[in-house]
Amino acid sequence: MNRIFTRKLVRFALALGCAIAPALAHAQIDAADAADAVDSGDTAFVLCLALLALAMLLPGIILHHGARLGARAFAALATETVGIAAVVSLLWVLVGYTLAFGTVGSGWLGGGNAWMLLDLANVREGSAVPEMAFVALQLAYAVLAAGLLTGAWAERGNLAWVLPFAGLWILIVYAPLAHWIWGGGWLAARLGTVDAAGALVVHASAGISALVITLLMGRRARFGAQPDAVATSGTAPGLALAGTGMMWIALLALSAAATLAASDDAATTLINGLVAAASGALVWLLIAAVTTGKANPRALSAGAMAGLVAASAGMGAFAPGAAMLAGLIGALVAWVAARMIRAAAIDDAADLVAVHGVAGLAGAMLAAPLIAGTLGGTGYAAGMGPVRQVLAQALGAGVVVAWSAIGTAIAALMVAMVVPMRINEADEIDEPDFD
Repeated sequence: MNRIFTRKLVRFALALGCAIAPALAHAQIDAADAADAVDSGDTAFVLCLALLALAMLLPGIILHHGARLGARAFAALATETVGIAAVVSLLWVLVGYTLAFGTVGSGWLGGGNAWMLLDLANVREGSAVPEMAFVALQLAYAVLAAGLLTGAWAERGNLAWVLPFAGLWILIVYAPLAHWIWGGGWLAARLGTVDAAGALVVHASAGISALVITLLMGRRARFGAQPDAVATSGTAPGLALAGTGMMWIALLALSAAATLAASDDAATTLINGLVAAASGALVWLLIAAVTTGKANPRALSAGAMAGLVAASAGMGAFAPGAAMLAGLIGALVAWVAARMIRAAAIDDAADLVAVHGVAGLAGAMLAAPLIAGTLGGTGYAAGMGPVRQVLAQALGAGVVVAWSAIGTAIAALMVAMVVPMRINEADEIDEPDFD
């Protein structure tokens, strides 16, 4: 009896082993495939450039914006910039990333799978890098977009309003736009809107939002007496130019990292960004020399940023000559916009509306013809052509403008119901105490 039971037990164990073995082998193969799918070189490339961008962004924004303002506002803007980076970092991990890049459902918002980064894929789809590395890269982009806004309320923003507003702005304005264009949402997937490195998602949204904030908040107290002098003044033009250089490096790093591979596409992106910024800088510098009789650091700074922003929509898809043309046109358009804004007595203290908003929108439209294969570009996606791409870019730009304006107004007024948007005039004029 015991022998019969033992033989049956052995047969059952053998059968169970035969049933389980293929599953175990399959699991081991899947694990091996997942490990093989991650490219350590690409991962290191993305992580290093994301870290480099963050290291350059914070001091770059502080110098680029702060040194272009009065001396009193410098410490306030530095505090706001670092505070915004902290708020955005926490919110991006909590819920921002999943709203922008969670599983695609309707195409309007990402799914909730990545709340607190709990359910991330081993490898980001379409790449050979872990999704956590992709999270770090997109966090740097979010910090850039929100940090740019500090120029909109320069010398008059209330820190108690600034920080909660920046958090709401990231969730209401930035995350949906990132999903629609970069996260598999409806603008890119259904219409075919192209934005390789943030012309629409980052720069146009920040520029339009800055315009709304400026109009809601009103001009600086010292702007009324000599608006043109105040608009072009700055305590340390050389430091502002140093900040531009740091932001230049940060934007190049982010643009190259957005290719998600240490490849020829990344190298092309770097070269295109360099020549676009260079052409924009020289064009604005030349215009300043002709119109005012002298070249100045602010012209070089604004031109470099405008050229780089304008080329960012099709950064990796352009030929270098097309990138130069995009930078040149972007700087020209931004210069005209800056003159019109100044003539309208709009207090765009850091030229955000012109250099980032207008140049970003212009760059998005320039991407349609300049990515054509006949001009040395990578060509259009399947089913797209010149006319259809122009329509896709125009619709995408219109959506970004409308959503940024409406979302910014909602977020700004919601916070303003609790705390005032700006400091009182006495504090604005007097030197504050930052302990």
